[in-house]
Amino acid sequence: MIRHGFILLTFCTALIGCAGASAQERRPIAWDGLGKDPNRPHVAKRHVTNRAPAASDPNQERERVLGTLPPYSEAWWAVHDEIQAENDKQLGSKLMICPRCMEPSPPREDVTGSIR
Repeated sequence: MIRHGFILLTFCTALIGCAGASAQERRPIAWDGLGKDPNRPHVAKRHVTNRAPAASDPNQERERVLGTLPPYSEAWWAVHDEIQAENDKQLGSKLMICPRCMEPSPPREDVTGSIR
């Protein structure tokens, strides 16, 4: 019985020592890469309450009108094309192509290694 009491006392002492460590002294937990990293501190995300006004998206009204039109009618296609043109315009303003990429490349020498 004394042996079991000694083992229990040793086990409890070890558990108290582990639980008593402060957060800064704890060792990192082995993380398998799935889910949230337990070693990173919890950071609350801010939720944006003020959204941009509806006027900043010119397609919003067009999409509302598109929903009221019969699918694939002449008017539907006209509004659809306007929406696509506006999307292309917005993408073109954001897209940046390297100036060197647009230059024509100089003709290369034949480097096949054949004897001339």
